[in-house]
Amino acid sequence: MDNGKLTITNDLGEKIECDVLFTFDSDETHKSYIAYTDNSKDETGSIRVYASIYDPTGKDLSLKPLTSEKEWKVIENILSSVQEKIRETEEQTSGEADDDREN
Repeated sequence: MDNGKLTITNDLGEKIECDVLFTFDSDETHKSYIAYTDNSKDETGSIRVYASIYDPTGKDLSLKPLTSEKEWKVIENILSSVQEKIRETEEQTSGEADDDREN
């Protein structure tokens, strides 16, 4: 992981560069997680986001799959919070742009 980028190898052996969205440590599960995207879109047009367990020390570079419903809930809650903050920021920025046009 370097400069917000992560290179993964898919099932076909192809290397894919992904953008790291965020990392965090969970007090609830006592694990470290990474959320990332390859910027591809699903059938509804939404950007695909992936999450894995990772070693923040860098000693083990492999990504581990989430194994429980509890882990998915933790990730989903954080993603929802991040999306809400992005929406709020976009609304504020949009409102400021409208204010600038009025002046």
